[in-house]
Amino acid sequence: MKKTEKILHLKSCRGRKLRVVREHYLRERVPCYSGLCQADCDNTGAKVLPGDLTHYVVPDVAVVLDYLEVLEFRELRGVVFTQTACQAVQHVKGRRQYNRLRNLLKDPQHDCVLFANEFQEYSYCPREKGERQEEWQTRCVYSTAVWYYNHLAGMKDVVMITEDQAAAARYGSLNAGVYVISVRDFLVNFLPELTAAHDLYAAVSQALQEKESEVAEKKEFAEHLPAEVLEAGVKSGRYVQGTLNVSKHRAHSEASVTAEGLSTKNSDLSWGVLVCGAKNRNRAVHGDVVVVELLPRGEWRGRDSALAEGPGGGGAEEKRGEDADRKPMPTGRVVGVPQRNWRDYVVTFPPREGPQAQSRNTQRLLAVPWDHRIPKIRVSTQQADALQDHRVVVRIDSWESSSLYPNGHSVRVLGRAGELETEVQTILIENGIHVPPFSDAQLRELPASSPERPWAVDAAQAAQRRDLRRSHLVFSVDPLGCEDVDDALSVRRLAGGTLLELGVHIADVTHFVAEGSLTDLEARARATTYYLADRRYDMLPAVLSADLCSLLGGVDRYAMSVVWELDAQTLAVEKVWYGRTLVRSSYQLHYELAQALLDGGAAEVPELRGLGPAERDARLAELTGALETLTRVARHLRAHRDQGGALELEGVEVRAQLDEQRNITALVPRQPLEVHETVAECMIYANHWVARKIQEAFPHQALLRRHPPPRQEFFSQLVESAAARGFTVDTRSNKALADSLDRAVDPRDPLVNRMLRIMATSAMSQAVYFSTGLQSQDQFYHYGLALDRYTHFTSPIRRYADVVVHRLLTAAIDVDEGRDPGRAVASNKDLEETTRHINNKNRASQQAQKLSTELFQCLYFKERDPQSDQRCLADAVIYSIRDNGVLVFVPEYGVKGPVYMKNREGQVVATGEGGLCEWQSGAVRRQSDHISTTSSCGTSTFRLFDHITVCVSVRSTHCHADALHLEAVSNRPHRGAEPKRPGAQGRSQLVQEVVRLAEEASQQAREKAARRPKLSREEREFSQSQTPNLYSLLEEVRELALLDLEAVSQVAAATA
Repeated sequence: MKKTEKILHLKSCRGRKLRVVREHYLRERVPCYSGLCQADCDNTGAKVLPGDLTHYVVPDVAVVLDYLEVLEFRELRGVVFTQTACQAVQHVKGRRQYNRLRNLLKDPQHDCVLFANEFQEYSYCPREKGERQEEWQTRCVYSTAVWYYNHLAGMKDVVMITEDQAAAARYGSLNAGVYVISVRDFLVNFLPELTAAHDLYAAVSQALQEKESEVAEKKEFAEHLPAEVLEAGVKSGRYVQGTLNVSKHRAHSEASVTAEGLSTKNSDLSWGVLVCGAKNRNRAVHGDVVVVELLPRGEWRGRDSALAEGPGGGGAEEKRGEDADRKPMPTGRVVGVPQRNWRDYVVTFPPREGPQAQSRNTQRLLAVPWDHRIPKIRVSTQQADALQDHRVVVRIDSWESSSLYPNGHSVRVLGRAGELETEVQTILIENGIHVPPFSDAQLRELPASSPERPWAVDAAQAAQRRDLRRSHLVFSVDPLGCEDVDDALSVRRLAGGTLLELGVHIADVTHFVAEGSLTDLEARARATTYYLADRRYDMLPAVLSADLCSLLGGVDRYAMSVVWELDAQTLAVEKVWYGRTLVRSSYQLHYELAQALLDGGAAEVPELRGLGPAERDARLAELTGALETLTRVARHLRAHRDQGGALELEGVEVRAQLDEQRNITALVPRQPLEVHETVAECMIYANHWVARKIQEAFPHQALLRRHPPPRQEFFSQLVESAAARGFTVDTRSNKALADSLDRAVDPRDPLVNRMLRIMATSAMSQAVYFSTGLQSQDQFYHYGLALDRYTHFTSPIRRYADVVVHRLLTAAIDVDEGRDPGRAVASNKDLEETTRHINNKNRASQQAQKLSTELFQCLYFKERDPQSDQRCLADAVIYSIRDNGVLVFVPEYGVKGPVYMKNREGQVVATGEGGLCEWQSGAVRRQSDHISTTSSCGTSTFRLFDHITVCVSVRSTHCHADALHLEAVSNRPHRGAEPKRPGAQGRSQLVQEVVRLAEEASQQAREKAARRPKLSREEREFSQSQTPNLYSLLEEVRELALLDLEAVSQVAAATA
């Protein structure tokens, strides 16, 4: 080891220059991470560059700074990143870009390594006096390239890539075997077929050139304050730091800054800081970490409580108290952006007839992001005409104070806007979801299984596991067509019937997915299986998720089991056992079949086909008895949680029903069945007991899931809405809330209670994973489930958190039995990093699923004419009042959205005879529980929980996602609305059911018409009219409707 000195010239927070001398130690042996190493470098346990490459690549510092995304292509192999370049990225580009580089180096699918050149004795280059930093960095990188060539005894050529032409000329011919060329020449000569890399390099280069050529112009924004001033201001309390959240519905005018702990330091900041207008936002983009300066109190403003019109308008998903809409709140302006959180954005180039048609020759276009919250991005491209009407992925490079818009470059083209595959890929990219096909290297790690040579249980494994194949009746209950069967159940009587044995058996994924393997790293990166309306992207390869790990019927599978012995009468726990098992599922049931068995209805179990009547009846009775026992146990478990304050919440779930060509045929709301609750209670019970086990075994290193109590302000809409109906809702605790919701039942309208539960669900905070070493034990509580400890254990095929919990449980079992757990349990710091990543991916998954459902809802209505198709008319329930309209819920389609009572032209919704709505000049007035419109027709009032008829149509925009548009047709309930939800047996055939009901209605209408006096010519024309203007028709026959409204509406519905 050789000692030397390193001199640093730093600047203090007060601006004083400091000269710091540090000891610097050089070593002769530093790992080279090359598979060709003959010098016995310590490369064990690390990623090693393969020896079959033709050359190694050493990028210059400037290349790493500016072209890192080009270096991320997996086809570019054998890349050696220097310590000098990595430090430059950290200091120049910030933590986000530095973490991106670190993740690239960690990724086993990229052939790249980090070489500590500044600690290697023969590659270290001290900086010479008067030498510019860029020159010194280039010399360090070249020295590293020469060292690698000499270290490997000339067995491998080394290519240094740089954008410095002077450096290429200076170093290019100094050493044989070490080549110094430009990035462009490298791509042309070594990767000529990688067109995506060529296009990306050209786009980045063009953006950099334009940035250099920009001349000083008029300042459009104020300059950001220096970092040291921002830091000092935040510490002193003069400034507030937090994350910028741009409003979805008022992206151009309204944003807020939120940060943890603001409400505890200052009660005025409990709702964050409002930032109004683009000027005050000062070049900050949604998601950036910003520093804001509060404006004087006299300039504080309140949020706008009116429904926003235009793209992104509505506000159906806003989560805040009504009081926050009207009261002035702290308002400020952005004075600095400590951390940019820019990501990949999907944009659309405007069509030629747009406002930029005259500037096409400049090739600098303003692209419109798909996300309303992102400003337009100026992109330079040479394919302006070809990219019209296409979705394109772009990245922001910079945003100077002299520019109204940020500058960026294109990365790749997704496809033509409006096409299904393009829109799905847009949803994935906008939510940061990257799901490439599983690589061959990952698949090679897994056991092979094929119809010719199916996978078989290993005898050694069978000997180490508890064998339940013959002793237990194991079965699964899942959605119809489910392939990834995570869980199975068993129940039997012991000790002459005095005990019940309940078993929850979960796929043993960790047996096949070793910690640190390629498959494990990919599963961690994905963190979850992504379910979209028409597809899913698995967390694990199909050979595991749909075969070897799936607890399919009639095949042997490895499982992790939790088995309880319960008192048969009181169901108190006498004993609990955790361990690895070997199971064979006897029945693979779906929910509807299991419910039919519980209800005693006719049901055919596929596994019982071909059996004799006696054997079939005996086995069917055994299965039905097990289901009934499970239902009894689940009811007891639920009642016990209810006593502790468990909440029964209501979500808005709708499924897009597709035909074989993946065309949408119906929107089907999810139908609740008791068997859903039965299975869910068993899974919750297992998760709770596993949480107790791992937390007791590893008090500071267990992965649990907590649900923090929601802020009381979020319940304001629920409380006010319930009061409008005469109910009192107590939100002081989960028990009080649950009891209040149970009492808030309107016998005349069951939807009232459902809407209140939906409001309670919307007010809830997000449940999150966490490491027990980070929180005190009183923070472990799960508010919604009323459990002191909870985790996720029951779905390791589709959730990586469950994989981590399985490993913790295995280690806890090993410790209990005196065995060495093998690998050390992850530290609290590592586990917290894992939970943060999983939480982010879970939020992305939920948002992608929601957007996918909205996409298919729009596709469903886009093919229908709202003027003539009766399916576009639906019953809606008002659940919130705004200044210029109401928010409604459409139960039939699971849609929430705004209905405007006043439009941009100043017209209001007026109701005439029969309750029909039309636009007229007038005024609108809002009260806490109703909204009134006044026009020449009189005064019309719309109250909370009123049922109205709405027309559903699609509002299409060129650059953004399509959105549903709801318009009031009548202030009365839709005549076609059923008071009850359709039964489970009809939801898979909803279209046929609608046709059947229409035919029955038509027949009834004809019978009633035959008993009535003969209609006049006008009446007959109306009842059989095919005119597309539904409103004008109803207006013409207003008096006829008064005679026999029910009969006429049925005739109109049948003939429309």
